[in-house]
Amino acid sequence: MARKSKSKEKYPHLESFLEETLEAWRDVRSGIISEVENIPEDKFDFRPTPEMRSVRELIWHILEVSMMMTGELTRPDTNMKRMPWPDLLEKYASAAYQAKSKRELLDILASQMDDAERKFRAAGDLALWQFMERFDGLPGTKIQWLHHGISQEMYHRGQLTVYARLMGLVPALTRMIQGM
Repeated sequence: MARKSKSKEKYPHLESFLEETLEAWRDVRSGIISEVENIPEDKFDFRPTPEMRSVRELIWHILEVSMMMTGELTRPDTNMKRMPWPDLLEKYASAAYQAKSKRELLDILASQMDDAERKFRAAGDLALWQFMERFDGLPGTKIQWLHHGISQEMYHRGQLTVYARLMGLVPALTRMIQGM
């Protein structure tokens, strides 16, 4: 009977590369949730310029990409070119577009992360090292695209902090660092 090592008992996030990756994604998503919580609901239609997404639209975008990414990367036959980009997003993210209120958006940000973790764990570590067809038609590993998705969320977290500053708010991350 194999025993778990002491380090795995003490640091379960180090059990596998997948667990470390999911921990990193969870950290980014927690930061997004904190930034969304920091913005008053009556400011969700704020957009820095007419061409940019509003706060609400930015949250929808974060959700649509993460829902599509989860759905595609946990399939055995991932192909990011299986259909046009807008159709691929719609295939997975219709529930995100229905969320309108701050509470609904926060709830779906949390529940989508829980769902993603379940699906990636069910797919397993080995599945993430499989090759797939990327949007540009070139091959890439699923783990590469999972990291791309996490980076995309971090990018949008930064946008939310800039939006907060433009609204005269102190971003949640700054507040945490300053102990406010």
